[in-house]
Parts: sequence; structure tokens; C-alpha cells
Amino acid sequence: MKSGARRAKAAALIGLSPRTTERWRAAEVGDDHRAGPTTAPANKLSPEERARILGIINSEEYRDLPPTQIVPMLADKGIYVASESTIYRLLQESGQGEHRERSRPATHKPKEHVATGPNQVWSWDITYLRTPIKGQFVFLYLVMDIWSRKIVGWRVHDAESMDVSSALIAEIASAESIDADRIVLHADNGGPMKGATMLATLQKLGIAASFSRPSVSNDNPFSESLFRTLKYRPEYPTKPFETTQEAAAWVAAFVDWYNTEHRHSAIRMVTPHERHKGADVAVLERRHRVYQEARRRNPNRWSGNTRDWSRPGAVTLNPDAQCAA
Repeated sequence: MKSGARRAKAAALIGLSPRTTERWRAAEVGDDHRAGPTTAPANKLSPEERARILGIINSEEYRDLPPTQIVPMLADKGIYVASESTIYRLLQESGQGEHRERSRPATHKPKEHVATGPNQVWSWDITYLRTPIKGQFVFLYLVMDIWSRKIVGWRVHDAESMDVSSALIAEIASAESIDADRIVLHADNGGPMKGATMLATLQKLGIAASFSRPSVSNDNPFSESLFRTLKYRPEYPTKPFETTQEAAAWVAAFVDWYNTEHRHSAIRMVTPHERHKGADVAVLERRHRVYQEARRRNPNRWSGNTRDWSRPGAVTLNPDAQCAA
């Protein structure tokens, strides 16, 4: 304003009324000239009231219950001490903001698992395949190696069963000659994944079990992505499978294509079988030489480096938040 700007325009520029600036100039109320409230709210709880409320909600009768349960229970007895939001605030201020109910609190994200080579982390799940009878399905059990993306085992069965699951895992472990205590098997939270027979088989084979949170499909992204690829193939039947054998025959053809012909974008466009067996090293080196030779013959076509054909490294299942960031 000393430079000639009008008070009204200067105040409007910073979102204030001219009268506010006049009040600030008339009284010293701090560095930023905003006094704020000078008195406590009339309805503020006294120390005695706070102590009484905390005493009630931490009593033996209510200590395992959240405020949403305590308030109506007190009302049924003709008692009102505070609103739910006030009780939550008191709990937070007194360092008691943790889970109060006896029921299990929300589960945390599964532990991170990192694969630096084949047969270190497997992911598996079960998906439904339609039959002509409404509400009746056959079930596809599919196990994949997350590092190579190879489908290492599968079965089609007419029921979800932990016996089928455990037999499939034992079969894959034998075929892959896995090293004991060096592999993790991640699955959803379903019965076939967590049944006693399945867990006993994993323990016998030295396989560590890992599970998704209930109803959280994002915790098992590799299997979910694989099922999407399977069901969006152009040759996936538009009509239901007539028999379990028909479904198994279709899946067998899909698995052969996926493992040996499909060039997967996440593993530098080699096939899962090539990466699983280590043959991708030679394939990628050959591609690199081809591109280097092409640039040598016609350098004007490249303004920078040639396409990256380096071999992808470690693959992480459910990365920790700080790593993902």
C-alpha cells in the first residue's frame, strides 16, 4: 500500500476483506495478524469428564468394543456420555487408537517374495470353466513360475479339492526336481489352498506357503493375469465345455502354446520355456547382435541406442511399499 496500491485491491488479491486488514493494523495479534480463538469452546470437556468417559469405555464391560458399539449400548441403559466421534478422538489423544474388538483386525499385505531364477517362487490359483449345466463348472488348477512365467503344472477337475491340489504340487515338484526349502508357493485364501492335506504336502516337500489377503485378487497378480490371457484367447470356446475331458484337451493345447510359442512382453519377448531353461540368454544376445549390425550398416536410422535386448532380472511378488515407490 505504501507503493500506491489501494487497500481494497491488495486485500482482495490475498483473499481478505479491507476491514480485516484495518483490524489487524489496530491491534497487535501476532506475526501473521490472525488471533484465532481467544477462549475455549463452551462445550469443551473438562478433565473430569474426559477421565469419566475413558473410565467407562475402558471398563471390563466395554474395553473390547468400539465406540460404535458402546454409544448405543449406553443409550439402552439411559446413559449418554459423549458422541462416537468424541470418544474416538479421546482414544486417539490418549494413545488408545488401536483395534479394540476381539475379532481379527484387517490383515496386512502379504510378505514380499523375490525370484532371481526359476523354481524359486510359484503362483497358483483355480478358475472356473463353464459347462452346459447352469451353476455347474469344471475347475482348472494352474501353477506358474513367476520368474519365467512358465506354466509348470495344471489339472482340470470336476471339483475344488485340496487332495487334487496337493497331488498336483507333488507332481510338479518331482518333475522340476526342486531344491527343498528354496521355493515359495503363493496362493489365494481358498480351502484347496489352505487345507490340511495341502499344507502337509508343502511341509513334506520343503515348500513355504504364502497366501493373499481374503478377497484381494491383487495379491496374486501373476495368476490373475494368466487366467485373463487364457480366457481372452481368440480360440477360447464361446460355448461351454461338454465334458471335463474336452476342457482338459483345450487347456493342454493352450499350455503348449503359452509355454513354447507365446513371446511374453514381461520377459523381453522370449517364450516362458526359453527363459525357464536358460535358452533366452542366447536368443537375446543374438537379437542384440542383429540390431548392432543393422545400425552399423545404416546408422542414420538410429538417433540413440538400439532396442534393449538385455535379460530381465529379478521378479517381485507383492513388493513392499517403499520398494514399489
